[in-house]
Amino acid sequence: MSYTWRSGDVPAPAPIGAAGWVRAGLKGGGLVVLTFGCLGILLALRLVERPLFGLRRPWTPWITRFVCRNAFRILGMRYRVAGRAMAGRGAVVANHASWLDIYTMNASQLIYYVAKTEIGRWPGIGWLARATGSMFIDRDPRQARDQAIEMEARLRIGQRLLFFPEGTSSDGRRVLPFRSTLFAAFYADGLAGLLEVQPVSVTYHAPPGRDPRFYGWWGDMDFGAHLLQVLAAPRQGAVDVVFHPPLRVADYPDRKALAAACEAVVRAGLSLPEAARQGA
Repeated sequence: MSYTWRSGDVPAPAPIGAAGWVRAGLKGGGLVVLTFGCLGILLALRLVERPLFGLRRPWTPWITRFVCRNAFRILGMRYRVAGRAMAGRGAVVANHASWLDIYTMNASQLIYYVAKTEIGRWPGIGWLARATGSMFIDRDPRQARDQAIEMEARLRIGQRLLFFPEGTSSDGRRVLPFRSTLFAAFYADGLAGLLEVQPVSVTYHAPPGRDPRFYGWWGDMDFGAHLLQVLAAPRQGAVDVVFHPPLRVADYPDRKALAAACEAVVRAGLSLPEAARQGA
């Protein structure tokens, strides 16, 4: 069953003046043109890619990466990477802080999201998630077996899956306990010896003078209002992405041990000083 992390202390929205509305309009318009313009190209290319390759997508994930990298340029937000994205078979796990994680995690690697079922029903975001090949899951233990079978099928053809083991987003200042359910797919017959899991720590830095949780989006916070605050900000902050060395699935006896090891690595990366993250 899915759950939502809540904090009673939510940052108060800053007032938006005339200049802020202009910034929001220009940046929001740029994101819409970039995202949906490239979506049209992706869908057209998929008409050729799908009958030739089926679940395999050798071309269209590059379009997704292009969109996400340039989204940060439109926002004016610094994007910094330490370490290197894995090249082999397996999956990526990270802490979850914001809707910006969609752009953050796609900007430097070719991945497929494992997302909650309800996201696939959202207008706009749901369409994008489906078009880019996301896998949708219901965090209900009764569905765990069928979802593990689908994950196994995707892993066997070489898709690199990304999921957030916390199961919900937080304020970006902490790492919530990792749930181990989805890790079970890595222990299907013959897979454990082939796969690695790469932990990734994502840290957002607020613009000067703003609440440190400025980019965090959690609980019952309204998406539209939060998006507007980000677009209207006169100055932007930064995001640090630390790719830690991949962990071999075969080195851990079961899904709980692997989930705990990934959680420890991600948590340690989030607590690193900024200079250490950039030099990781």
